[in-house]
Amino acid sequence: MADITRRLGRRHLRSAPTAHIRHLKRGRLVHDGTGLSFRFRALTAAISEVPVDDRELAMAFHARTADFQDVTVQATVTYRISDPATAAGRLDFSIDPDTGVWRGTPLEQLATLLTETAQQHALDVLARTPLAGALADGVAAVRERVSAGLAAEPRLPATGIEVVAVRVVAVRPEPEVERALRTPAREQIQQEADRATYERRAVAVERERAIAENELASKIELARREEQLVDQHGTNARREAEENAAADAVRAEAEALRTVRLARAGAEAARESGEARAAAQSAWLRVHGDTDAATLHALAVTLLAENLPRIDSVTLSPDVLTGLLAKLGGAADRGNPAGGGGR
Repeated sequence: MADITRRLGRRHLRSAPTAHIRHLKRGRLVHDGTGLSFRFRALTAAISEVPVDDRELAMAFHARTADFQDVTVQATVTYRISDPATAAGRLDFSIDPDTGVWRGTPLEQLATLLTETAQQHALDVLARTPLAGALADGVAAVRERVSAGLAAEPRLPATGIEVVAVRVVAVRPEPEVERALRTPAREQIQQEADRATYERRAVAVERERAIAENELASKIELARREEQLVDQHGTNARREAEENAAADAVRAEAEALRTVRLARAGAEAARESGEARAAAQSAWLRVHGDTDAATLHALAVTLLAENLPRIDSVTLSPDVLTGLLAKLGGAADRGNPAGGGGR
């Protein structure tokens, strides 16, 4: 919108760089261009402001496919006014000289023209396309058809309009139909998920079975090695017992041999000792046999005295002394049978 100010009964207009201004004074073109700034009189001026920037027009409309299914088309058309003079001559872009506001609704008229034209071509292509094809390839088909139709529309160049781009956002069926169409895909996805779950479970079961088999094989191998260990322990114990028995036999044999040798040595020593004692006793007897009785008595008394214990004192009671004297007297009588003659 142009910026209009008042000063001393005259008005001053200042436009934007994207707005094309046409100023007519008494039917004669005075100013024509973009981004203009000038003074004018309101009573004699006719001013039009035509935007020349790119504009986006969003549209949404319903269509029917070849199988009589309703769909909603969402699209956006980018356009610009390439010939402002033509557009100002075909549409009312005049502005109020006091406020700078459009007197009419030119942009709404352009939107209606573009929407109806695009809708006509979209309906034409969708009417010959079934719903499945419209949902699968409808976006590209509608975009190409609308672009070609707007480019070939003679009214747009005659109005000074140039279509820059056409974008089709979506072609959607009714919510119930869309849910129904989603069901097979969802079921297939669910089946894929279930199959993946089953496969994962099967893999898990197979892995558990492999783990169990490995554990069982490990236990069997461990039991086999334990059996070998027990056998080896038995073999070692038997071999140790045999070795101990052999060692005990050798030791017993050596001990028996030593005992025999000791016994033989003892017997030999005893024999030699006995022979020596016998020889000594024979010599002793032989010597004593040749000796007289008095000498033998003297030797006996000497030996008796040597072998008697030490006597410090002797106490003789009257009874003992009497008996001793009696024995001595009897002995004297036996030694002298003719006792009387002796006295």
